[in-house]
Amino acid sequence: MGSKPVLRSANRILAICGAAIVLATTAWASTTKLVYSFAGNGDGEYTDTELVMDSAGNFYGTSVQGGMFGGGTVFQVTPAGVHTVLYDFTGGADGGEPYKGVTLDAQGNLYGTAVTGGGGSCEGGCGVVFKLTNSGGTWTQSVIHTFTGSDGSGPGSPVAIDKHGNVYGTTPTGGANGVGVVYQLRSDATGNWKLRVIHTFTGGSDGSGGSASRLLIDPAGNLYGVCTVGGVNGFGTVFEMHPNQGKWLFTTLYAFKDSPDAALPYGGLIFDKQGNLYGTTYYAGVNDLGTVYKLTHTNGTWTESVLYSFKGGADGASPISSLVADAAGNLYGTTSEGGAAACGCGVIFKMSRGATGKWTETVAYRFPGTPNPGFAYNGMVSDSAGNFYGATVHGGSGNDGAIYKFTP
Repeated sequence: MGSKPVLRSANRILAICGAAIVLATTAWASTTKLVYSFAGNGDGEYTDTELVMDSAGNFYGTSVQGGMFGGGTVFQVTPAGVHTVLYDFTGGADGGEPYKGVTLDAQGNLYGTAVTGGGGSCEGGCGVVFKLTNSGGTWTQSVIHTFTGSDGSGPGSPVAIDKHGNVYGTTPTGGANGVGVVYQLRSDATGNWKLRVIHTFTGGSDGSGGSASRLLIDPAGNLYGVCTVGGVNGFGTVFEMHPNQGKWLFTTLYAFKDSPDAALPYGGLIFDKQGNLYGTTYYAGVNDLGTVYKLTHTNGTWTESVLYSFKGGADGASPISSLVADAAGNLYGTTSEGGAAACGCGVIFKMSRGATGKWTETVAYRFPGTPNPGFAYNGMVSDSAGNFYGATVHGGSGNDGAIYKFTP
């Protein structure tokens, strides 16, 4: 596919901050089905997005490009594969190029970020945080914060929402040191939103600029995230932020060390029932082709271990995705490269833990590419029946992206 768009977008973030085919019943493998194929242009294209699911089983996400104005879209896809554009970005004050999807609140509204547009001192705009409000099936977009550069710029990751309705996220650039911030947005009684920078990255031991993933919030309101680069070794970090009497305390839980350890985490974090953390890295491991790692929490101390090093080829390579767990505790994710020899469009992999605690990786599916999905730059979301759903940036009938269903 030539250059890899996710790396182009990630490097950009780090540097600067109609017609459709529905094949919901036609399977190209026994466990994987194409749900929707994006048609490009007004339909949306380059779906570098995580998916979220509402209680009715509808999926929501973003396309970075396409739409009525070419600035990207927010879309809905029903379980039957019916696609609707909920909003078309203009690239102006409303934002443009929405990467990585949206987040649902308890009322069914959607929140997300756009890398460009808005205003501020950045060329093309410093980006925005937006909200789509659903009123009787009519969606209205509003910008709840426009970044200026001094408070962050180029937000390219989905937001997280706590139980009080506060919104959290990271920017890869901007802020006092130019290498990004962690921010909080709170709404007052009149519905006005106010942004507070709760951590300014230094590019040193705390890392640099966050990543393309959503922050993880635990029941106590602590935030967990990763920085793709920075840290004492320069290969990224895992961090925690703890609220304490109106202030936020930042702690680096782990700094990646490069091969044979992990390096450059793009995907976010998930917890297991014991409070341990799991994630993926794009580089390093034994073969320098990425890893699945675990941070074990024991008596307040975090210890990192590499559970699997990808081998490339049919095994897959370079995961960018966050992981998702099934009811039995198995982990699933995607790689951005490797897999089918004719395509190298990535794989779906499974991590299973044996009786002795050792983890084993197996390839569950290899993406074949157009006219089927190809190049999974994000993880998957699960439904109550144990199926998983995800998006690919390419593939589909027009090679403009696709949504798929995977049943283990």
